[in-house]
Amino acid sequence: MNFHAFDFAGTALRAYGSGGLYWPAEETLIVSDLHLGKSERIARRSGQLLPPYETRDTLVQLDALLEQLAPRRVICLGDSFDDLEASHSLPEEDQVTLTQMMIGHDWIWIEGNHDPGPLAFGGTHLDQLQAPPLTFRHIAEITTEAEISGHFHPKTRLFLRGRNVSRPCFLVTQSRLIMPAFGTYTGGLSLDHSAFEPFIDDKSFAIVTGRAPCAVPVRRVRSGGQAVGFS
Repeated sequence: MNFHAFDFAGTALRAYGSGGLYWPAEETLIVSDLHLGKSERIARRSGQLLPPYETRDTLVQLDALLEQLAPRRVICLGDSFDDLEASHSLPEEDQVTLTQMMIGHDWIWIEGNHDPGPLAFGGTHLDQLQAPPLTFRHIAEITTEAEISGHFHPKTRLFLRGRNVSRPCFLVTQSRLIMPAFGTYTGGLSLDHSAFEPFIDDKSFAIVTGRAPCAVPVRRVRSGGQAVGFS
């Protein structure tokens, strides 16, 4: 089983090892921070050349989830492209792949801070989505509503075979769920970073991605203690 099942705000969800989130009752797949076209954006702005394979790899991973789950609706939680120009600069093959992947799904693009929405592609473009009991937006807010967001790219460390390995993770608190970045070449922000302080509560837990995603209390990760193989 490559997902971890859990409840959030009275809603049954599944966190997949690839970083995708599935809402079975609504047949909805949620992904965040694809950052398609990142290598092209870095080359355009700085001249630094990276192997230009991250967009293809991200699309392959996303297509695998679509094939596995056959969702009715797909929600992309912002920063789907590394900037707005990147949405126009994808290789034709990748543009065709993405367009074909969208067929047959109610595809929703949430506005991010890197891109205001890939207007060159179809689907619905929103700044946020209300789907009771959940709200979907790019950046978490201080609010009492149950929200699912991205932006921060949370990560933690897995103690594996005598060494620490950094892994993206889902951060789950009582009223918000912050998703990992789905895209290849995306970095991450450690859970012990001060940016997470306003959101974490005593019952917060992290779901670490990988072949067998599992949960660990955030207080143990942040204190440096070990639990379920984590430190």
